[in-house]
Amino acid sequence: MTAALEEARAALKTIFGYDDFRSGQEEVLSAVLAGENVLAVMPTGSGKSMCYQLPAVLQGGLTLVVSPLIALMRDQVQQLKAVGIAAETLNSTNDETEARAVFDQIRADELRLLFVSPERLVGSGGLAAMLARSGVTRLAIDEAHCVSQWGHDFRPEYRQLARIREMLDDVPVIALTATADATTRADIASALFPEQPKIVVQSFDRPNLDLRFEPKDQPRRQIEDVVIRHNGRAGIVYTASRNRAETLAEWLSGKGHRALAYHAGMDQGARSRNQDAFLLEDNIVMCATVAFGMGINKPDVRFVVHADMPGGIEAYYQEIGRAGRDGLPAETLTLYGLEDMALRRRQIDEKNGGEERQRVEHKRLSAMIDLCEASTCRRQALLAYFGETSGPCGRCDLCSGHARLEDATVIAQKILSAVVRTGERFGAGYLADILLGEATDAVVRNRHDGLKTFGAGKDRSRRAWMTTVRQLFAAGALEEASDEHGGFRLTDRGATILRGQEPIALRVQPERERRRLRSEKNRTDGMDEASAAMFEHLRALRLTLAREEGVAAYVVFPDRTLIDMAQLRPTTKNDMLLIQGVGTAKLERYGDVFLAAIRDFQRG
Repeated sequence: MTAALEEARAALKTIFGYDDFRSGQEEVLSAVLAGENVLAVMPTGSGKSMCYQLPAVLQGGLTLVVSPLIALMRDQVQQLKAVGIAAETLNSTNDETEARAVFDQIRADELRLLFVSPERLVGSGGLAAMLARSGVTRLAIDEAHCVSQWGHDFRPEYRQLARIREMLDDVPVIALTATADATTRADIASALFPEQPKIVVQSFDRPNLDLRFEPKDQPRRQIEDVVIRHNGRAGIVYTASRNRAETLAEWLSGKGHRALAYHAGMDQGARSRNQDAFLLEDNIVMCATVAFGMGINKPDVRFVVHADMPGGIEAYYQEIGRAGRDGLPAETLTLYGLEDMALRRRQIDEKNGGEERQRVEHKRLSAMIDLCEASTCRRQALLAYFGETSGPCGRCDLCSGHARLEDATVIAQKILSAVVRTGERFGAGYLADILLGEATDAVVRNRHDGLKTFGAGKDRSRRAWMTTVRQLFAAGALEEASDEHGGFRLTDRGATILRGQEPIALRVQPERERRRLRSEKNRTDGMDEASAAMFEHLRALRLTLAREEGVAAYVVFPDRTLIDMAQLRPTTKNDMLLIQGVGTAKLERYGDVFLAAIRDFQRG
């Protein structure tokens, strides 16, 4: 290890309280400290920000950090100040006095990190020119996938950052993102760097995340089951519409949970208040559209639920990555249905991005649908999308539920025959009626009770037939007959299956164990009952301190640090320095009060 890396490791312990680098940090830090241009693709929770924070402290000068959200910038500045690092942000919430104070610090060379939004930096206010005169030594670009036209959070202002780099005399650049496939990485590199940068791609595996998928079946109950399992802990529920975010938050609140809504159509003040509450408190469920979350730095989100199927794997991966950033176990659940698949396909077809754009988006959607309908390990399938190979994880819903494929050619042919015989214009519910032999008013009126397929599927349940229709749609054997009226018609593949020219195997859906899961106490953090009680005692103290200081609870100490305290029960300040996440600044600030709390609790 080089002398620079040894110095960085020592600073990591002294300032931040961590004993060693996380996976991937050492390689990126080595390149950054050597002055190289770097594109780092590292999973959420891997400590990407440390790759520009440590060099800023060790090498001096001013590191300019481009960040997409005001809340994220404010949060990172709070965390840096809490460990004694001079950091500030310039954004639309700064008044003239605050902005002048920041400029004074820059001119006096007192600031080590300045966080700005891309819109502020590339705007007409002259900020970039002023910073160029002040001698910026490094440019860090967070959420760098926003640069790419293929990225799921594309923001056009990011494309102008290459011009800013030139204005700053081509200072070294580090661009960081959690999600970028090969196409996106190539686009980022060409948009930001004058020459090919050093590209570091770490494993996309997040082994602390439990991956679960379920077809929609009373989705509100499915969502509440997760909330109940993590009662009193923070979580996010993503929805496909603004109205659904609001109604779900209202429903959860009515069931006794602390739930708030967030979407781009809300009043700015209400949106900011809800986001601040989520960041500051420990036990809020945020029901939100994808407008919420990019760059959210809250480490102790214990679950992420998708109430509707995401449009692609990159977006899905980015969103589930907001859970378990502290490395502790966290749960993810994705609900999906036929209507999700059809809606996402229509959204792609309605865009005016050209044939190539539609082709790429359909390919990405197909990969997402394949992940939903997978029959083998979810983690294997997810990592394969990003070009990684792995063995079965043994922990996802499919590994633990022992899902399997079975030959479903005859079953599929019954459905496909019913589609053709009814005129290729009816939906899953109507087709199930035909196969079950249910002479509903509509079936009788259409004279479909006389069809050969009427009653041909009485040996299966309605749910089983509806599931198979969804699987055939996902497999490309069925497609929507009409954008306006829905219903299904055969594709070319469906026709070959119906004619017996191609077999098809479908997944046998494992039985869910909702009642058992709902009643399980979530105690996956390794604590026994006594340690868990101590943890809750320390968590209450942390919340009190955070409220007094007006910062997020995890800025005081993250959950992982409190868990170590609860289990190791330090009695001196030297003992406290052995706790992960306790550096010299936080020891000085909080050491005595937490040591006293531990003593008081032990005395009873």
